[in-house]
Amino acid sequence: MLLETEKESVCINQIIGQKKDEFVVEGDIIVNDIKPDVLNIVSTSGVPCVYKKETIDGKVRIDGTVNTYIIYLPDDENSSVRSLNAVLDFTKILDIEKCKAGMTTNVNIKIKKIDVQIINGRKLNVKAILEADVKVFDNENINIISNMNDIDNIQLLNSNKKINSLVGKGSTSVYAKDTISVEAEDEIAEIMQAGLKIVDKDIKLSYNKVLAKSEADISIMYLTEDSRIKSIDTKIPVMGFIDIESIGEESICDVNYMIKNLVIKPNNGDIHSIYVEAEIEISCFAYEEKTIDLIEDLYSISSDIKFTQKQISVMAEKQNLKDKYIVKENIEIAEIGNNQLYNVKVNPNISNYKAMNGKIVYEGEIRLEFIYQANNGINSREIELPLKFDIVSDSIDEKCIVDTCIDSLREDFIVQGEGKIEINIELEFNLNINKNETLNIIDKIEEEETRENNIYSMVIYFVKQGDTLWEIAKKFKSTVDDIARVNEIEDPNNIYIGEQLYIPKFIKKGIAV
Repeated sequence: MLLETEKESVCINQIIGQKKDEFVVEGDIIVNDIKPDVLNIVSTSGVPCVYKKETIDGKVRIDGTVNTYIIYLPDDENSSVRSLNAVLDFTKILDIEKCKAGMTTNVNIKIKKIDVQIINGRKLNVKAILEADVKVFDNENINIISNMNDIDNIQLLNSNKKINSLVGKGSTSVYAKDTISVEAEDEIAEIMQAGLKIVDKDIKLSYNKVLAKSEADISIMYLTEDSRIKSIDTKIPVMGFIDIESIGEESICDVNYMIKNLVIKPNNGDIHSIYVEAEIEISCFAYEEKTIDLIEDLYSISSDIKFTQKQISVMAEKQNLKDKYIVKENIEIAEIGNNQLYNVKVNPNISNYKAMNGKIVYEGEIRLEFIYQANNGINSREIELPLKFDIVSDSIDEKCIVDTCIDSLREDFIVQGEGKIEINIELEFNLNINKNETLNIIDKIEEEETRENNIYSMVIYFVKQGDTLWEIAKKFKSTVDDIARVNEIEDPNNIYIGEQLYIPKFIKKGIAV
């Protein structure tokens, strides 16, 4: 006979699979006829874009491009520096065992390195080493038994759990467009290098909507018609609305930005401006903190009860933390001397982190590439600065699951002469922290046999390692309250190994159970 129960519905969002994988995107570039032959490569950079992501059974497919920028010294006495831009297409398929079609996927693509091999003066082979960080999520509505209507002679093990239940999810695509004017004397010949970062991220929550606000930080180095190298930085506002039903001001949101497409080129018809267009996908998961009453185990002292039970992992104690890491250093690069510094690429990298009680310890490096004026027109030099940073919070312990994103808020480099450079970098660490809570979910409770409990016997039991009073009571068809009363136990949660307990054990009339 099925017993009547009261159930509460909870929507959980689980990471079904997560994978980091490096892969190579390779292609050949033919130098345009109007450009001189390639003699040496000075610098390479790129911006990865993902225009499509798809989950299929057991796999995740990613389709994207790498916008590459190559600065080179030409084999031409009339030119001191030139550049090439090329777009490399890629498709990457990752095996993730448990994912299925229709599940939600977050994809983060990072360029680790770009290598260029000169095949001949008119042909280059480009290899971009990319790192894909993929997470696959599945949301599911779980019915949790919170109460029983008829509990005569039934013992219940109840608990209250605080979890983060999924309110909803959504995404939108937005465009950041602008025409960037340069100085009047600059007639733009070609784009030498370009970069895009999403900074100053913020969200505003209102009923049924998430307003995601940020800025696209664009850095561009260009060559003028009279062979001067110039740089310009600008920020373009990025704003998108995501509809999520029942979201409120108390919701906790995870917002992810992904660049789908990027166009940076001299503006047609205006040699004194640059056209920028970026398509950006903004996705959001919204959670609420919820306290649920849960029956984790049960048994009857007067009947045989059967039920199905499974364990599920849910998100709990979710929070978002921010902290700033500031680098102020003076370094010396002798070859730069008193020359002009055209651009510096900043690439922070975390090689290791460890969560412990009260803090997270990060280790890694900040990779810097200096592009500067040289006797042959231009040159570059790479250095690494150690990154060691502790984020302190009482809410952190060794059980925390941490997802870290680093945004660059400030990058200032001042050449002081004789190769001495003052470095001022401000990085913002954005931490998404949660813990996994395991729930024992009971379903389909059936009562099979009824006993008479007018008499009982007493047994003696010695506590073993791992025992709880609940498990002992269940084993002997007794109750926690009766065992505690008979043995004068003040705290049922406090028993010790080897302790002798008297167990009142219920029996049928005349027959031991």
